[in-house]
Amino acid sequence: MNQKEMARYIDHTALKADTTPAQIETLCKEALEYEFASVCVNPVFVPLAAKLLADSKVEVCTVVGFPLGATSTASKAKESEIAIDEGAQEVDMVLAIGLLKAGEYARVRHDVQAVADTCHAKGAVLKVIIENALLTDEEKVIACELCQAAGADFVKTSTGFAKSGAKVEDVALMHKTVGPDMGIKAAGGIGDYETAMAMINAGATRIGASRSIKIVAGASE
Repeated sequence: MNQKEMARYIDHTALKADTTPAQIETLCKEALEYEFASVCVNPVFVPLAAKLLADSKVEVCTVVGFPLGATSTASKAKESEIAIDEGAQEVDMVLAIGLLKAGEYARVRHDVQAVADTCHAKGAVLKVIIENALLTDEEKVIACELCQAAGADFVKTSTGFAKSGAKVEDVALMHKTVGPDMGIKAAGGIGDYETAMAMINAGATRIGASRSIKIVAGASE
């Protein structure tokens, strides 16, 4: 895979609590230079990113219910609506992890579906972070099935804030569960080309990374 092809897989990401506007400006400049799929930023930076990336191929992605997934369904939906109105084209929400682990599957599905409906009504894409590090394999499968049934566009491995991030075996399990009709985003700890390619070969259709330039640099010219 060449550098340009790899770049189109990547959500160029800056989600740390101490990220500054200047760092978002650099992120967007890099995204334009390398033509990454999107920049993934916290909601406070969506208007800035949308302004900097206007009329480009680079999408603006943001996060909701982040990083715990424990906010109310109404707040997740409203947060998504505001972000899209401010320029986001993709939303990465965090699953209600505690409800999933308690077996409250109807509530989990409703939570995802409310955000999916909000996103799709405004022409945006929804990715759902299931936070694999906190789930058993059985729970990962159930989470993926619920997200698919609720109308999400992608399932995503990790927030990057848990004890571990993306793992090849998790991506393979997610791909086996949702099949070819749903996207899979691998994120969390992916820092080089070889790791990114392993995720793609396992079924990932998007890569979330902060070390995006290093990943692209490992691809063939």
